[in-house]
Amino acid sequence: MRPDLRDPRLLLLALSLSLSLGALIAPTPRMMRKSFDALIIVDITGSMNTRDYTKADRPISRLQYAKETLGDFVAGLPCGSRIGLGVFSERRPFLLFEPLEVCENFAPLTGTIEALDWRMAWEGDSRIAAGLFRAIDMARELKTDLVFITDGQEAPPLPFSGPPPFEGRSGEVRGLIAGAGGYELAPIPKFNDDGREIGFYSVEDVPHDNRFGLPPPGADQREGYNARNAPFGGAVAVGVEHLSSVRESYLQSLAGKTGLSYAHLVGSSELLREFEQAASPKYRAVALDLRPMLAAAAAAALIAIFILVPGLERLAAVRAGRFSHAKTQQKGDKNENHLGGARYPDRHRGAGAWPDANQGR
Repeated sequence: MRPDLRDPRLLLLALSLSLSLGALIAPTPRMMRKSFDALIIVDITGSMNTRDYTKADRPISRLQYAKETLGDFVAGLPCGSRIGLGVFSERRPFLLFEPLEVCENFAPLTGTIEALDWRMAWEGDSRIAAGLFRAIDMARELKTDLVFITDGQEAPPLPFSGPPPFEGRSGEVRGLIAGAGGYELAPIPKFNDDGREIGFYSVEDVPHDNRFGLPPPGADQREGYNARNAPFGGAVAVGVEHLSSVRESYLQSLAGKTGLSYAHLVGSSELLREFEQAASPKYRAVALDLRPMLAAAAAAALIAIFILVPGLERLAAVRAGRFSHAKTQQKGDKNENHLGGARYPDRHRGAGAWPDANQGR
């Protein structure tokens, strides 16, 4: 028997075979493509444990939200981009690994991001400005842009003189400060030495002012003031440093000093858009791997052979059966009656004559 060259099964099988062979021997062309290089520094200090984000109607911490956002952020970067990762605690960032290409190293990149934990912090202080300035120096040495994720809460609070001066050149490193956290004050979880949560920080647990450097104006009017022994006064300061919110105005001022951009951390697509606007793109020759697309098309053709085509044939057969069953006889048929059937049914062999009432009709 000669094969029917119009059979859709044969055509789809030939197509699947051709695509499979193409996936095995397809060349890997190279094309110029826009990419980005970035050093990501994540604040892992205690205030980042504040749970003022929600996911699936459940509160999650700022650190957890930052990790999930960064996973999608890395996935959204074009192939050829390179990402380095570090963490921030006390007053300096710590580099976990130098920039890696995102597509070839996607699994280790996202796995390391997911493994970030506040227990990795080496000290409890959180000197945001000092850490940011050193992160800028690190990004300049690595020749990358910078993404610095923090809630901006200095611990201990800044002295009256303010943050340390920025000694670098504004705009030399491009990138983004991402402010994590909500705008309303929220309690900061407290943990014991075993890492178990035991409640929240209270007023007595944290300092509410910084008594290093020169005292602020009017300190001599405070109770217990002594120019030598108590230049800040003798009373204990009470504030809201045991609560936390994103210090957006402070982070915006740091962004203005350093030449970075600022964005509130509200999602991966927004973070990616803000970063692309602030960063300096690079154009590289990137390999375009056609094998996954060809293999997927071959699999789709096989699925069509064994599922789609039989399903369409069964549907056509059902429709044809319904049409032939419902078809009425043509007008003018000699056996036509008012019900659309034969006037006289067929007589079987050996049957008697029709009754007299039917004779002659």
